[in-house]
This record gives sequence, structure tokens and C-alpha cells, in this order.
Amino acid sequence: MILIESWARLAALLLAVLVVSPACGQGVHPKSGRRIAPVMGVGGADWLEREEREREESPSKAIELLDLKPGMVVADIGAGVGYYTIRMAKKVGPGGKVYASDIQPEMLALLRKRLESSGVNNVEMVLATETDPKLPLASIDLAIMVDVYHELAQPQRMLRKLRQTLKDDGRLVLLEFRKEDPYVPIRPEHKMSVAEAKLELEDEGFQLEKVIPGLPWQHILVFRKSPKP
Repeated sequence: MILIESWARLAALLLAVLVVSPACGQGVHPKSGRRIAPVMGVGGADWLEREEREREESPSKAIELLDLKPGMVVADIGAGVGYYTIRMAKKVGPGGKVYASDIQPEMLALLRKRLESSGVNNVEMVLATETDPKLPLASIDLAIMVDVYHELAQPQRMLRKLRQTLKDDGRLVLLEFRKEDPYVPIRPEHKMSVAEAKLELEDEGFQLEKVIPGLPWQHILVFRKSPKP
């Protein structure tokens, strides 16, 4: 079965390539009680680029549902090797820009090679930290984390920084594997429910605007900044 085969391959990769830092994958979120998952390291890059990904996750459809416009400024948080980065860069066009923010220099090195071969020149790579995406303040139309938020070692601190980087009408989008669906073949710590995401993000100054359906395995969760107190 395709899903089982793909998950077996991911499980093997995870055993070999998790990035374990003192704060990563070792605790639970103080608001929701969700266990924080460990981060996939550069050895898992092949999983991000697997042939089955389009069939299993429909990333092309996900990008269409984001309603990206030419000229927009987008931040791909936890960009990895740039699977979404390059596709979004083409959508926003030469008048737009994508910041590819990641905490792993090795991932950014692989992304650099992909950018050189693709001819895409509206991407700026950013070496982030576990608490700061290192993006300009009030500059981002859309910040997206694709299967990344659940791995943030310090999600509260990162969300506070991200809130500062968004424009007043900016969106923060999470793509997360659906915890509510037992048929999604992903380990529980790498899934999130809508309720968990809503609880955690609303506690840090965001409000859930909508949940976009239509993907095989994932939620698309769209947040806006809450009005200031």
C-alpha cells in the first residue's frame, strides 16, 4: 500500500536524522499539553522531495488555496530544501519575494543549490534560531509553516516574533497533519488538531480566521493577528 510504504520510509529516516537539541522534542506545550515533536534533520531531505508527495499531500492544490498574488512578500518558516519556497516564489513573481527561513545551515545549503539550478531569483535565505525567524518587522503578507509548527522547540517565543513580522493584514498559515483523522499515517506527535492549534495561537495574539479543507492529510489553518488589547 502506498501510504504504508511511504510512512515506513519516513520512519526509517526519522530514526537516523532527527535533530535533537536540549529544548527540542523534550517537553509539552504549557497551554495545550501537546508533546513537542523532534525536528527532522538534513538527512531527511529525500523525504521532503519524494515522488509520492504530490499524490499524498497535494502541495500544488495547497499553494493554490493560499491565494498568493503577484508582488506579495511571503515567509516560508522551516523552509527546508525549499519544496514550497520555490513554488511560492513563482506564484508571487519577480515583483514579489519569499524569505526562506530555517534553523539548519545544511538545509539552506541544499536550497541554495536548488535555487541556482531553477533560475528563481526572488528568494532570500535566512538562518533563523529556535526563537526568532530573523525577518524584517511588519513586512510579511503571508507566513507559512508546512508541517513545522508542531516541531518548534519554543513555539510561544517564535509566535511572538512572527506576529511582529506580519503586516497588519498579514496571514499566518499552518499546514499540519490532521490529528482528528486516525487514517492519516503519521505519528501522533507529528499531527495537530484544530483545537490544539487554536488554543496555542490565540494565547499568543492570533485568531483563527478559517480552516481550509480539501487536502488528503492536512489542515490548512489560517490565522490573523488579534486586535491589540
